[in-house]
Amino acid sequence: MAERSADADPTADVLDLTYAALASPTRRAILGLLRDDQARVTDIARVFPASLATVSKHIQVLERAGLVRREVRGRDHYLRADPANLDAAEEWIAEYTSFWERSADALAQHVEGDAR
Repeated sequence: MAERSADADPTADVLDLTYAALASPTRRAILGLLRDDQARVTDIARVFPASLATVSKHIQVLERAGLVRREVRGRDHYLRADPANLDAAEEWIAEYTSFWERSADALAQHVEGDAR
């Protein structure tokens, strides 16, 4: 496995955690459930055909990525989506989208030039 250099992109860890969290359909579904409002962990777990322990592990991945915040009120654990870390992911995608669009435009111009 490759080691990161000391001058590596400081957002790399945030991106790694964010994209790893979003890689799972279950975790994306959990975020979808939290899009408009908070919910109790037990209520979220009831939606999925998995054990509470399994859903809790998915929630922990989302928490490590900073995409979900937990508030404990007595015995109930409430979750709320916290999409702030999606900003770095969105910026990364925008940079590469721009790069590939420029590359595609340059290729199209080159092909059109050769066709003439």
